Amino acid sequence: MATAIFAGGCFWCTEAVFANLRGVASVVPGYVGGTVPNPTYEQVCTGTTGHAEAIRIAFDPSEISFRELLTVFFATHDPTTLNRQGNDVGTQYRSAVFYVTDAQRDEARAFIKELEASDLGGRPVVTEVVPWDGKFYEAEEYHREYYKKNPGAGYCQLIIEPKVEKLQETFANIVKEKSIP
Repeated sequence: MATAIFAGGCFWCTEAVFANLRGVASVVPGYVGGTVPNPTYEQVCTGTTGHAEAIRIAFDPSEISFRELLTVFFATHDPTTLNRQGNDVGTQYRSAVFYVTDAQRDEARAFIKELEASDLGGRPVVTEVVPWDGKFYEAEEYHREYYKKNPGAGYCQLIIEPKVEKLQETFANIVKEKSIP
């Protein structure tokens, strides 16, 4: 298994998206990139810990490539908004790839160059490509599998469900046969 760590706004959304991909063994929401050890959700929400809401993905590279994960990552959030995804505002909602290997760093940087060369309406990609420092603090239990456990919640219906639907339509070739919820 290999590891990928992405921050793309609310981890409820990113977890729901990546949990649907074949070759993905697990997706864990948590906090990464900050300075406070073992932060709580409440601390991270203040924007003062330096952490981003993120997901840690365990994946089988023989079933899904890191590039495919990057493709889904960049297609399911807005990489051109600094410290913001929709109504979620703050550094904890920044867009970032926390690379685990030099190969991931190189692939993420090359992918961003390709993306910027495409039509983004003149907006630059603000996604950070930064080394993972080995620290990932798992989110509290109530954040795990949030969409799967709460599909009828307003946030899930308005924000997450459209992302999952887009994933299923756009990336049908790499979505697991049985999707959540």
